[in-house]
Amino acid sequence: MGLESTLQRAWRGRGLLVWALWPLALCYGTLVALRRAMYCTGLLRAEHPGVPVVVVGNVIAGGAGKTPVVMALVQHLQAQGWRPGVVSRGYGRSSRDCRPVQTDSLPSDVGDEPLLIARHCGVPVMVAARRIDAARALMEQHPNTNILVCDDGLQHWALARDVEVCVFNDQGVGNGLLLPAGPLREPWPRAVDLVLHCGAVPRSVAPSFALQRQLADHALRRDGTHVPLADLRHTPVCAVAAIARPEDFFAMLRAQGLSLAQTCALPDHYDFNSYKNIADKGYTVICTEKDAAKLWQHCPQALAVPLQVNVDGAFFVALDALLQRTLSSSS
Repeated sequence: MGLESTLQRAWRGRGLLVWALWPLALCYGTLVALRRAMYCTGLLRAEHPGVPVVVVGNVIAGGAGKTPVVMALVQHLQAQGWRPGVVSRGYGRSSRDCRPVQTDSLPSDVGDEPLLIARHCGVPVMVAARRIDAARALMEQHPNTNILVCDDGLQHWALARDVEVCVFNDQGVGNGLLLPAGPLREPWPRAVDLVLHCGAVPRSVAPSFALQRQLADHALRRDGTHVPLADLRHTPVCAVAAIARPEDFFAMLRAQGLSLAQTCALPDHYDFNSYKNIADKGYTVICTEKDAAKLWQHCPQALAVPLQVNVDGAFFVALDALLQRTLSSSS
């Protein structure tokens, strides 16, 4: 966490560490541009699975809140009569094969975020190192699927897409520099179809829409029952988070009136195999919903708080128009 925290702080400005890393950022930028050019010129070929593809991703390293957006988008598509499936790399899993995500899958086998999507949305979810492999396998196993949502993958050019959605947290583009001198995976602005942002509107030619993130007013037990957060306001709480920005989670809990006796910030996608259960100290352990499946294996009494997103309704209107245009052009 030390190096990660140091870089996160450095990326807010352009200090000495940033400029020391700038030559590496130039090399990285050259590689990104060459790879992109190889797809644009046809030297490398992008493949399309045959149904509309919506990619939800970001251009910054670390968490931008993509997965809650994916879940909100899937639920919107279902309400509109679509039959969506979700593909993902399954970041952080120990396996490398292409496999379906079941509600009882182990997070170590499929990744914590795909497992959360499968449990929350009840749609087919497939993980593979190459998203196009996941797309093909999902369509083969679920031929009634008529639209695919890719969780992350904005830079995965091998999967051809019809709509690109770029998500920003309140940090925006940081200092505007490429990795490792800054948080950017690729130069910004770049062409996308839609932008969702928590903070200030990022510079972009694409339509931009506001995104608000907040915790639910309840926590979940392992058996799925609810515990109102208001009931925990006078309880000593240990908050655990293995996400890119754990302090955001802690701040949201405090905003709900909880008093955090202890906080435990762990690396993003931490497997919890070496986690030491401190529930026996009298603390109520509370975690993010993404971490719950892994933490419950070691601390079954822990409570998980879902993260909810409020998406500007105009975003879905714009998305529906783009999808209708895709259908019209393919007919």
